[in-house]
Amino acid sequence: MSTSYFQFKQFTIHQDRCAMKVTTDACLFGAWAAERVRSQESGVKNILDIGTGTGLLSLMQAQQCNASIDTIEIEKDTFEQAGENIAASLWADRIKVFQGDARAFRFPVQYDIIISNPPFYEKDLMSDNTKKNLAHHNEGLFLSELLVIIKKNLQPDGSFYLLMPYKRKEEIRKLFIETDLSIQQLTFLRQSADHNYFRIMLAGKLKTKKQAETMIDEISIKDKEGQYTPFFVKLLKDYYLYL
Repeated sequence: MSTSYFQFKQFTIHQDRCAMKVTTDACLFGAWAAERVRSQESGVKNILDIGTGTGLLSLMQAQQCNASIDTIEIEKDTFEQAGENIAASLWADRIKVFQGDARAFRFPVQYDIIISNPPFYEKDLMSDNTKKNLAHHNEGLFLSELLVIIKKNLQPDGSFYLLMPYKRKEEIRKLFIETDLSIQQLTFLRQSADHNYFRIMLAGKLKTKKQAETMIDEISIKDKEGQYTPFFVKLLKDYYLYL
C-alpha cells in the first residue's frame, strides 16, 4: 500500500487523492530536468508542467530556479491536491495550478520550458479505475496530441523534457519525424545494469534548419550491490531526505 505522503528535504507531497503516486523514476526525471533548467536559468522566465499530478515536477523545478511555473491537471481531485501541495510549499507565490484539458486550454504565454510525465500505455489494457486510466493511459491525451500542445506553447528557442516508457521508443521516433520537434537527448533509464531499460528521459526543441545530432546516454538507479549509483545520488541529493 502506498504511503499517503512523501517527504522531501524542502517540500512534502500528499498523494492520497491522486491516482498516480510519487515514483523513483518520476523523481529522477524531475531532478534531471531541473539540472538542465538550472544550467540555462538566466534565460528561463517561465515553465509549463502538463499533467502535473501531485505537483512533484513543478516543485522540483521551483526549488532549483526562479522561474514562474504554470501547471495544468485534468482530474479534479488530483488538481485540488496538487494545489494544496503547492500552496504549502516555499514557492506558492510563483506556481499557478490550472484545472482543464491541455488540448483546449488557452495558456497565458508561450513557455521557455515545458515538462511532462505524460500518460503511459496508450494501447495497453486499461483498468476499471477512471482516475488511473487518465493518469496511466492515454485515455484523455495521446502522445501525438501532447506534441502538438508542446509545439503550440513553446517559445521558438525553448526546450521541453518528457518521461516516456522505453517500449514506445520506436513510436516516439516516428512521431517526432512527423512533427516540427527535434530530439536533443535520449537518456535510457534502468533499475540496474542487470535490468532492461524501462523509461526514456527525453530533451527536445523545435526543429531548425541546422539540427544537432541526438545525444544518447543511460542511467542506472542502483549498482550491483543494490546501492544508489553515484549519478543518481548526485541528481537526487538536493531532494531525498537520506542522501
